Amino acid sequence: MKILVRNLDRTVPEAELLKLFQAYGTVASCTLVMDPVTKKSKGFAFVEMPHGREAIKAIKGLNTLRLHGHGIRVKQAEEKPTDAAPSEAK
Repeated sequence: MKILVRNLDRTVPEAELLKLFQAYGTVASCTLVMDPVTKKSKGFAFVEMPHGREAIKAIKGLNTLRLHGHGIRVKQAEEKPTDAAPSEAK
């Protein structure tokens, strides 16, 4: 399950975020989104947890957690829509 983590303090390192999620189970990936120009955190990240039950526990356990003075928001990431479905003929 892909998880979106928002409202991160821009000083939170990826390793710290990874450790928080590993307390709930297996983490396949943890990626802080960085600004390509400044190379600094944009304040959000994506975490991939392969086991749904563990991911749900992580979401419930970490949502609104205060981290570096910020209440983080954790939820299941929504999939980006690919191409629009063709319209049905009437």
